[in-house]
Amino acid sequence: MWRRIATISLAVLSGHLAAAAGPAAEPKAAEKKAVRVVVIPVREEVAAPQLFILRRGLKDAETQKADLVVLDMKTPGGALDSTFEIMEALGKFSGKTLTYVNTEAMSAGAFIAATTEEIWFAPDGVIGAAAPVMAGGKDVEETMRLKIVSYLKARMRAISEGKGYRGEVVSAMIDAKKELKIGDKVIKEKDELLSLTASEAMRTYGDPAKPLLAAGIAKSLDELLAKKFGAGNFTVRRLEITWSEELAVFLQRLSPVLLGLGMLALFIEFKTPGFGVFGIVGIALLGVVFITSYVAGLSGHEPLLLFGLGTVLLALELLFWHTGGLLGALGLAAMLGSLLWAMADLWPNEPVTVAWSANAFAQPMANLGLGLAIAVGLFVALLKYLPQGWVWDRLVVQTASDGAAQVAGMAPEAAVALAALIGRRGVAVTALRPGGQVEVDGRRYEAKVDVGAVDRGTAIVVRGHTDFSLIVERVES
Repeated sequence: MWRRIATISLAVLSGHLAAAAGPAAEPKAAEKKAVRVVVIPVREEVAAPQLFILRRGLKDAETQKADLVVLDMKTPGGALDSTFEIMEALGKFSGKTLTYVNTEAMSAGAFIAATTEEIWFAPDGVIGAAAPVMAGGKDVEETMRLKIVSYLKARMRAISEGKGYRGEVVSAMIDAKKELKIGDKVIKEKDELLSLTASEAMRTYGDPAKPLLAAGIAKSLDELLAKKFGAGNFTVRRLEITWSEELAVFLQRLSPVLLGLGMLALFIEFKTPGFGVFGIVGIALLGVVFITSYVAGLSGHEPLLLFGLGTVLLALELLFWHTGGLLGALGLAAMLGSLLWAMADLWPNEPVTVAWSANAFAQPMANLGLGLAIAVGLFVALLKYLPQGWVWDRLVVQTASDGAAQVAGMAPEAAVALAALIGRRGVAVTALRPGGQVEVDGRRYEAKVDVGAVDRGTAIVVRGHTDFSLIVERVES
């Protein structure tokens, strides 16, 4: 009884203490999570290096679940093909995008900026003059110009829906013949291209009043982010264009050639005993294609694992376990498969069915097909025009062996000659792991060991033969 009264008293006392403590006793609210921002520069002329770093940066931001990607833009324009690919990549990013005109977004830069959700300006920022021109600045032929302008205007309208006056404004930057008028206010007359300063882009028009183009003006990126999210409420990671992007542009164009040379080198390595320079060169060339695809923003880290597995299988075939080419074929298939994967423009968490429907593998397969054609062509040329020399000597068995070790379908005397070699001694002229070549009585033969391996220069004795090679073993000293 007393125990029950004491228990009730303690419970009541605890309740009074909790009530007295009030809000202070409640758990602290979770701290606000900092906004993760990735800044990607768009500098100088829009071309492949800008595409490479932007594509790689967007995919990395997607993987890291970044909240905002900011394009730090200062460009006079550039190539339309790279511009369209950049616009397409921006459209695939699931987070928010923003352009900071710092301090120039002309021509192609205006197209790219229009793709992002917000456009901010530095105080001296300018944007506009986006009419298409030929390389070198020459005017496009009239009929072609009309087609390009019509397409660009339609593209801009499509990506600018729900973004105020943006579609009309960018169209006026593309088409000199278009008059830009909002209400009773004429902003651009016909027969001139529209360009805007930061203050002009911030002017409001219509009812209700809306800014013409700009979401805001900021002296720096830090000020921009502080205005949007508050000081200290964001983290920033900035990407930079390095020499690797410049080199990747050149190597990407050579991908089919590098693939062809790499496959040819590996084929020659398969046809020669042991492991040597051809194997190293072949793996290195295929590795260059893989690394280039990664720098170009096409590949993630996953294909690297498949490429590494293929390299290991190939090394096991060439150095340790001669499986009649099985491990080597699997290794080569894994390496080529990883290269196809690496060259395909796949996005994180994108279903394979979507990738196939978007023809992501079309160009990689074309590159691989051209590489195979180059490899076959070079091999045929090698056989036709280089019938002598050290390469040929490694590819085919010398006349000294006379194919005597391969007697299937040949005259019976060939088999008798091989049988006569049983018990005779010779020397391994290549490593036998388990296959290679030996020399017996001054002639070379294909040979293999049943157990273990034999190093080059080791004394051997012939214990038997098959239709395809001698069977030998090491001479124990």
